[in-house]
Amino acid sequence: MKKIIVSSKNPVKLNSTLEAFKTFFKSDDFEVIGVSAKSDVSDQPMTEDETVFGAKNRMENAFKDNPNADYWVGIEGGVDKIGDEMVTFAWVFIKSKEMIGKARSSTFFLPKKIARLVEEGHELGDADDIVFGKSNSKQQNGAIGLLTGDVITRTSAYTQTITLALIPLKNINLYT
Repeated sequence: MKKIIVSSKNPVKLNSTLEAFKTFFKSDDFEVIGVSAKSDVSDQPMTEDETVFGAKNRMENAFKDNPNADYWVGIEGGVDKIGDEMVTFAWVFIKSKEMIGKARSSTFFLPKKIARLVEEGHELGDADDIVFGKSNSKQQNGAIGLLTGDVITRTSAYTQTITLALIPLKNINLYT
């Protein structure tokens, strides 16, 4: 059984990781372990660069603190501005013993009411909870699920992004 360290204890990130690995590496068995790993960025990354660094830092810190595994995964959600509108997305970094894979999720624009709350200092998940009258949505369907009526959920979006980050790890000969 291959051991995957995920730099979060958020069930969405753990489930997405397991689903992506099992689907991508069809014959392998995996054990997913969530750990708290520092991002060394703001609780709510406000730029593309900050989000990239957060995901990479989480992966590296998970590796440093838990070196006895096969894979280490860092996932960081963030926001950025395009003109006067706010978008949200996530970055994923995955380290194996041979290489690092990375990918960025799809992007979507946030409603002005949510964007204003984020600009005022709320994390996106908290802003979603305020606007939609929910509790702890970031560990459930997230903004994307709330806004699409669960046509796309945080789990499905992360699963796709994790799968994309796995491409170099499955195709090492093409990426080295």
